[in-house]
Amino acid sequence: MGFIGDILKRNKEIEWMFDLDMLEDMSQRAYLKRMALDTCIQFLGRAIAQSDFQVRDGTKNLKNTLYYKLNVRPNTDMSSTTFWEKVIYKLVYDGECLIILSDTDDFLIADSFTREEYAVYDDVFKEVIVKDYEFKRPFPMSDVMYLEYGDTKLSKFLDGLFDDYGEILGRMIDAQLRNYQLRGIVNIEQSGAYDEKKQAKLQTYIQKLFRVFSKSSVAIVPQVSGFNYEELGATRATTTQSIDELTKLKKSVTDDVAKILGIPPALIHGEMADLTNNMKAFKKFCEKFFTKKIQDEMNAKFFSEKEYLNGKCIRIITPVDIFENAEAIDKIISSGSFTRNDVRDEMGHNRSDNPELDKHVITKNYETVDKGGEENEKD
Repeated sequence: MGFIGDILKRNKEIEWMFDLDMLEDMSQRAYLKRMALDTCIQFLGRAIAQSDFQVRDGTKNLKNTLYYKLNVRPNTDMSSTTFWEKVIYKLVYDGECLIILSDTDDFLIADSFTREEYAVYDDVFKEVIVKDYEFKRPFPMSDVMYLEYGDTKLSKFLDGLFDDYGEILGRMIDAQLRNYQLRGIVNIEQSGAYDEKKQAKLQTYIQKLFRVFSKSSVAIVPQVSGFNYEELGATRATTTQSIDELTKLKKSVTDDVAKILGIPPALIHGEMADLTNNMKAFKKFCEKFFTKKIQDEMNAKFFSEKEYLNGKCIRIITPVDIFENAEAIDKIISSGSFTRNDVRDEMGHNRSDNPELDKHVITKNYETVDKGGEENEKD
């Protein structure tokens, strides 16, 4: 039997002690795998969900059923905010999102589906499941909204994310738990041989004792002859792992995901330094990309080529504070570059019927020089 066998032969007490179950507390850390991605996706989803989905006919904003569905109630179970948050989540996390139109003209987000691709015909989506209900009919590409986010850089990063960081995070948390762990030892006096029944009774008693000490603020247990429990108290590992280092590691992972999506990490962490420039970068490199992707897909599916060229379209407008941008608006109008109705239209407001707002206005500072320099100085 070797070295271990010789010991067991000499000391039968050790032989049955090896069969006792060790008390362990296995923590579930599945949340770590999605923490960084969920944080970034929710930030992006909240931003896009606040947008206004306008149905346009030339320069007019139409208030029809489609407008209501996109901005108020896409289906019977979701508000528009919840709906678009879920769309963004599935688009980024799964890399694709399928939106179908039900028989009651409700927009539904598919939980799963299979796609059959064709070279010269519409692709077909089959086995479409929404909330455990499977649609029996197929959906051609022309009848659905299908969004793809083919960022291979993000997918590759996520695939290897916790191959590199998962074990490190787990060990750092384990180190923190050990630093504040209460430890104890049990002394057992052996008298005679131990059989399986005695071993089972002892195991049950140890488990009860552990539950009392771990869950009760005041724990009183009977003293058993030949069985002594000694509390060692809280002990610290020789190398203490700081909580700050654990936080920095999780923040580093979140920063990497945010940069891939085009979100300034400072916005994710709520930092107020250089907030204006960070918001501009987010809108330019992240938000506009996703709104343009959704906008293009809706225009292709809701309108024919002729209708789109005649001015019918869906336009996604992000909220703009007119008071914060008052100075920029004044410069655009006073320079004569755009009319006041042009500015209203660009900001998502209806054009005014007042013909004065269609005239170009220019201030004296922007007046063209028709005379010589001397006459201008005299004026």
